[in-house]
Amino acid sequence: MKCPRCQRSNFSHAATGPGTGVDVHVSRSGEPVIGPRTLVTMPALLLVVVLLLVPGWARAVDFKLKLPTGLQEDAAEIPDDNPISPEKIALGKKFYWDKRWSASKTVACVSCHRPDHGWSDPRTFSTDFAGKPTPRHAPTIVNRLFSDRQHWTGQRASLEEQAGLDINKTDEKVVEHLGTIPVYRQEFRAVFGRDLDPDGVAQAIATYVRTIVSGNSPYDRVQAGDQSAMSVAAQRGLRLFEGKAMCVRCHAGFNFTGEGYRNIGVGMNKPNPDLGRYTITKDDADKGAFKTPTLRDVAKRGPYMHDGSERTLADVVAFYNRGGVKNPWLSSDMKPLGLTAQEQADLVEFMKALTGQIDPEVSRPPHLPE
Repeated sequence: MKCPRCQRSNFSHAATGPGTGVDVHVSRSGEPVIGPRTLVTMPALLLVVVLLLVPGWARAVDFKLKLPTGLQEDAAEIPDDNPISPEKIALGKKFYWDKRWSASKTVACVSCHRPDHGWSDPRTFSTDFAGKPTPRHAPTIVNRLFSDRQHWTGQRASLEEQAGLDINKTDEKVVEHLGTIPVYRQEFRAVFGRDLDPDGVAQAIATYVRTIVSGNSPYDRVQAGDQSAMSVAAQRGLRLFEGKAMCVRCHAGFNFTGEGYRNIGVGMNKPNPDLGRYTITKDDADKGAFKTPTLRDVAKRGPYMHDGSERTLADVVAFYNRGGVKNPWLSSDMKPLGLTAQEQADLVEFMKALTGQIDPEVSRPPHLPE
């Protein structure tokens, strides 16, 4: 990846010396390299040395995710203060699957984001730690590596914030439940160099989630030159997706989402509709708007929409073909499409061709310590 501040490739920022005007990088080999802005100062070099002595830090700088065909490394969102390492991934995976993470010890992240269901929930609404239904359908976490803001409304600024502020846990219970397990205490210290704390648990979970990436789908293989990878119907669906059906206006780019928010009318005919993004921004233009989800692996994870109101992909296409539900804040892109039954079926076949491959090890349940 390029350094986000100076655009140098294959380097991570270790520090920017306060008041020194110098960028300090660490190369993939773990060696300090000074950025091009000004002369080196001793405090900056000392800070690099300190960082390299932190448990797991140099190893994290060396680590590089292996992405399947069709995904773009330079689009990855990895915060400077939470670099990826194999040990942190393994620890985060355990936390993700461990129900003791929750306040009631009854749910884990995997309870609502299941690998056998496209990393979403087959239920319309999930069940929280108190046994109550969640207000919205659980969105997929596939390819969250390429997104900063999380949730249907963009409520959380990062995966770290999402894991740290999840409604199913409290900081006190995280430490009480997980911090009393000897294996977790040992592994946490090896990764972070300190006693187990809620921030580190959230960082570990976020790191694991960034490894849940799907690519090398039939669509990707076609783009790589194998024209036989997609069926004829799916190829017709692709042309519709990019043309008459106008799907690409929102589901854009290699991850099939522009990460924006649109009001397409879902639920807006109810007496008290969910106003979505508006609840965060208080901007009238955001009323009824929700994040455009990635379409990768979309065939695995019905029901669809933020309220789980559409049961199948065919239902979703029919909803768009009708032009959604009219309301004062409906996106200007929403209008009746005039698709024939065959064209609607072809669109579904194309979306099925976005089903990719996820490393089986990522989806395999870990052994949880006693």
